[in-house]
Amino acid sequence: MKLDAAIRVIESAVGDPHNGLPPDVFLFVSRVTPLINVDLLIKDPHGRTLLTWRDDGFYGRGWHVPGGIIRYKETFADRIRACAREELGTDASSEPVPLAIMESIAPQASRGHAISMLFRCSLRGVPDAARRAGADAPSRGQWRWHDGPPSDLLEVHREYTPFL
Repeated sequence: MKLDAAIRVIESAVGDPHNGLPPDVFLFVSRVTPLINVDLLIKDPHGRTLLTWRDDGFYGRGWHVPGGIIRYKETFADRIRACAREELGTDASSEPVPLAIMESIAPQASRGHAISMLFRCSLRGVPDAARRAGADAPSRGQWRWHDGPPSDLLEVHREYTPFL
């Protein structure tokens, strides 16, 4: 198959790129180009940071700053709001300029290069109480307020330690 024919097959599999990419296409793109990511720095009035528990094949198990990869023609603000809804069950707003821009290059074969922008965010509601991590070991997708960086913070987010 010629390259242009292969590209047409991939394009036909994508559908509407505004809705995100099919998993196989996304993994391919993430192997050949850096991904642009927004991360949400959310603090409460006591100075604690809201983190969510992650457990997956890309980054492993641990606490991380909520965030996500920007979709095609999606603004920073739109992705921040979508991440807050998806990960916390509420809406959020952000300052217009990121606090930090970080680059991470991981040795794994997939999703190995990311440009991440950390935005100071404010919740526009309360996080979904059903997703709150209790005193036991957290489960994937749960959230918890932290007084500082936890010992089990994901390695990829250790660069954010000064902000936590």
